[in-house]
Amino acid sequence: MKFSLYLIALLLFSVVFVRAYSQVTSQKNEILNELTSSVPGKGRVAIYEDESIKNVLGRSMSPPRRVYSTNDGSVQYHKMRGYKIQAFSGNNQRTSKNEAYHKQGLISTSFPQLETVVLFESPFWRLRVGNFEEREEAEEVLKEIRRSFPSFGKEMYIVVDEVKIPINQTSRDGD
Repeated sequence: MKFSLYLIALLLFSVVFVRAYSQVTSQKNEILNELTSSVPGKGRVAIYEDESIKNVLGRSMSPPRRVYSTNDGSVQYHKMRGYKIQAFSGNNQRTSKNEAYHKQGLISTSFPQLETVVLFESPFWRLRVGNFEEREEAEEVLKEIRRSFPSFGKEMYIVVDEVKIPINQTSRDGD
């Protein structure tokens, strides 16, 4: 039963894709045909295009999103510019590394759905939390973390960073 549903969905998707592609191609050809057609009393247009330009015309100019997977292959995601919460930043050579990992453990225990990453960019140790597409999402989670950890909540703030957004994400919880 599931197989037949997947097969039907695949067929519908392929029909829609082929129809959309043919519409884009036909629109491109209509424009070129209109430009090169001869109309009495008007000038004549000749178009000489390189083969590489011919292949690009009518295609979307946005770069394709690359799909990444976790090590175990269970989650697929896109990398994009988004927001993270910087929960710690310190440059004390003796204590900052331990403090970053200690705070990572505390936050990971209280918020297991959020990704936490400790980074070292000389001379700073930093702890960043979450993957958020929208700043508003990051602000809501920041408030929750500050309520849970009032002792170090004042040093936390939102930063722009590369984030990993799951492809088949059902709820946006920063995972």
